[in-house]
Amino acid sequence: MSNETAVPDRLAMNEFEKPKLPGFLNVLTILTIIGCVLFFFISIWQFVSAQKNYDGKDEAIAKMSAPETPAFARNMMGDPKDYEMLMTKSLENRIPILIISLVSIALCFYGALQMRKLNKQGYLLYIIGELLPFAITIFFLGAFAMKGFGFYFSIGIALLFILLYTSQRKHLVY
Repeated sequence: MSNETAVPDRLAMNEFEKPKLPGFLNVLTILTIIGCVLFFFISIWQFVSAQKNYDGKDEAIAKMSAPETPAFARNMMGDPKDYEMLMTKSLENRIPILIISLVSIALCFYGALQMRKLNKQGYLLYIIGELLPFAITIFFLGAFAMKGFGFYFSIGIALLFILLYTSQRKHLVY
C-alpha cells in the first residue's frame, strides 16, 4: 500500500516543477535587458539633442570634409548632403521616432522577461521590437539613413541576437 502512494506523489511533484531557465538563454535575456536600459537613455538623449545636432551640422560637415580628417572617419559620415538631410529629418520627426523607439524598447524588454519565464510569445515580441526601429528609420529618415557604420553595426547586433534567440526557441515551452 505504501508503494502505490509513493509513485503517484512523485509523479504529481514532477508535473508542477517548472523547467529551469537554460544558462545561455539566461545570459541572452540579461544582455537584452541591459541593452534595453541603454537604448532607453540613448533614445531620450537623441530626442533632447536633436535641435543641438541640427544646429551643429554645418560645423560637423566642415570638420569631416577637412583634408586632415582620416578617410575612415569621412566614410563613416557618408555624403555631406545625406548627413544634412538626416539631421533635418531627425529634428522634424523626433517625436514619432521617440515614441516608436520607446515602444520597440518596451517590446524587447517585455519579450525578454517572457522568455525568462520560458513563454514562446516573448520570442515574437522580441523580434517585433528588434525589427521595428529599422522600419521607422527607413520610413521617417529615408534610405540615406541606412548608410554608414552605425547603421550596419546596429543591423549586425540585431541579427546576431535574433539568431541566438532563434537557437534557444527549443527551450521555450509555454
